[in-house]
Amino acid sequence: MATRLQESTRLRAGFGSHILRRGMPWYARMIHRQSIVIGGVLLILVSAIAIFAPVIAPYDPNLVRPEIRLTPPNSAYVFGTDNFGRDLFSRTVYGARNSLIVGLSVVLLSGVVGAAAGLLAGYYRRIDASLMGIMDSLMAFPGIVLAVAIMAAIGARLENVVIALGVVQIPRVTRVVRSVVLTIVHTQYIEAGRAIGLTDRRILFRHILPNCISPLIVQGSFIFGFAVLGEASLSFLGVGAPPYIPSWGNILGEARVFVRDAPYMMLLPGLALSITILGLNLVGDGIRDWLDPMSPVRQFERDKRHQ
Repeated sequence: MATRLQESTRLRAGFGSHILRRGMPWYARMIHRQSIVIGGVLLILVSAIAIFAPVIAPYDPNLVRPEIRLTPPNSAYVFGTDNFGRDLFSRTVYGARNSLIVGLSVVLLSGVVGAAAGLLAGYYRRIDASLMGIMDSLMAFPGIVLAVAIMAAIGARLENVVIALGVVQIPRVTRVVRSVVLTIVHTQYIEAGRAIGLTDRRILFRHILPNCISPLIVQGSFIFGFAVLGEASLSFLGVGAPPYIPSWGNILGEARVFVRDAPYMMLLPGLALSITILGLNLVGDGIRDWLDPMSPVRQFERDKRHQ
């Protein structure tokens, strides 16, 4: 009798927990995912440093003092100075702001243009072949090679870095949105909308585009990480942000020459870049598992709930 009572209590508790979890708001369910929480904390930390850079940085990031060039870390300069006597900590802090601005701009540019192109290619079959041919041609080049070629053509400026990395990511967003459109364009509710006389614009933006939001969010989180790393790579190669703009890639590129005499120059920007990319990847993986009902994590949770 006691065993049955305990089993009944356990089943009621499990059923109540399941109902409670289903009744949670979306943000409460999202914070139950460890990868989103850890990645979000890292991104909040980096974002706070970028926002409050003028308060956190002890020196002007572009203040040149040749008399203290290549000074090792000490009480006055916690992470030392570079080959021009500029404070490495201040330049790294301001570099966070530029990296996040580039990342967000690339996400917006590729998301808007790619979503529009994907909607048109998936809905209007007569332009699908030609539009996707252009996208496939862009994807035939390795991403960083295409970005370097674009930067060589339009010049080394921070705005051009956004354009170059955005062009690299637009075909990938287009393919994601197009695949979603192709799966729902012939469903019954879309056919019913055409039958009652809805315009193509209303069908696209009112009934098809909302179905593309989830994959766009997931894709955007990974594009953000690619853009931050891509900006650092272009600056490291000397074709990204101009040298006077504090950038993690610029700092690493300058440190490459002095790696034997001043190895500390690579420490802080490399660590900042690694933490940012780690946070973005963790958030992206967590959002993907949270939004995709067929992901292995969601299937494991369902199996565990039914046991």
